[in-house]
Amino acid sequence: MTVLARFLVTGAAGFIGRSIVAELLRRGETVRGIDNFLTGKRENLVGLEGMEFLEGDLTDPFVCMRACAGVEIAFHEAALASVPRSVEDPVGTNRNCVDVTVNLLEAARGARVRRVVYAGSSSAYGDTPTLPKHEAMPEHPLSPYGVAKLAGEHYVRSFTRVYGLETVVLRYFNVFGPYQDPASYYSGVLAVFCRKMLAGEQPTIFGDGEQSRDFTYIDNVVHANLLAAEAPAERVSGQVLNTATGIRNTLNDTFRILRELTGYIGDPEYTQARAGDIRDSQADISRAAELMGYVPLVDFREGLRRTVEWYRETEIAEGIFKLHGQRARRVTSVVPALA
Repeated sequence: MTVLARFLVTGAAGFIGRSIVAELLRRGETVRGIDNFLTGKRENLVGLEGMEFLEGDLTDPFVCMRACAGVEIAFHEAALASVPRSVEDPVGTNRNCVDVTVNLLEAARGARVRRVVYAGSSSAYGDTPTLPKHEAMPEHPLSPYGVAKLAGEHYVRSFTRVYGLETVVLRYFNVFGPYQDPASYYSGVLAVFCRKMLAGEQPTIFGDGEQSRDFTYIDNVVHANLLAAEAPAERVSGQVLNTATGIRNTLNDTFRILRELTGYIGDPEYTQARAGDIRDSQADISRAAELMGYVPLVDFREGLRRTVEWYRETEIAEGIFKLHGQRARRVTSVVPALA
């Protein structure tokens, strides 16, 4: 007899999704994952053989129905998560962020899923100068990606108000760590910095480097998701909660720490700031602490250290990494995402 999965993770072959799956499996939970590999990587599924995996596109409502069948809690991580890509392709971003979210919510409602935890984005705050960003302040998204993720938030909360579906929105702030793909123009800045600096290549900083981010190590995000799944509905359902560290670091400071950790010798190349990028970002995490007991587990520097070590030991994206002038060896075992 088939055992139904208690948890669904969309975007399970992506950076954050596979990290949530790994921790759920470590805890002995039954998990179903789904991905269409638009940005997720098949190699990210190595080590997750205990998961029931579906390859499918959530833009198809019937795929969503199949994914949600028998599930109690869904973690919705699937998205086209890139500000630069959204500037180039707003229609594709809308399809893969907004449309898939509506489809998933409707399927979850039909399948009587108890709770959906939605991966929101700090890009919803946009370029408002107020720091730190708190959940009660007006949203002012700057990029099409920020608009799409905020639209998803509104749909999620609407399904709570109108249909009674339990939902929690976690607004992520600049997540980084193992399994983040560094091989693309659209990759997170820390993944790109790690790849280039370990290979002895000059990293590029868009702007003057004094822009700041609340960089959040992946373990903190996984921790927040599990808290959001377990917290009493009367405390968290329908809520938007920042998921970050509450501390911001400039790109120049980040480069200096990474230079120490990687042994890179040299300076960054500075170039024109990118369209759609905000200047500064920092979270107020007091609401998440109050409503579900969230406290960051790993600070920024320790997260950077773990990330650099993972990139040292793991070859990603067809062997593009080099260390000390030698092509990095292919690793057949996967380093766990959570320490």
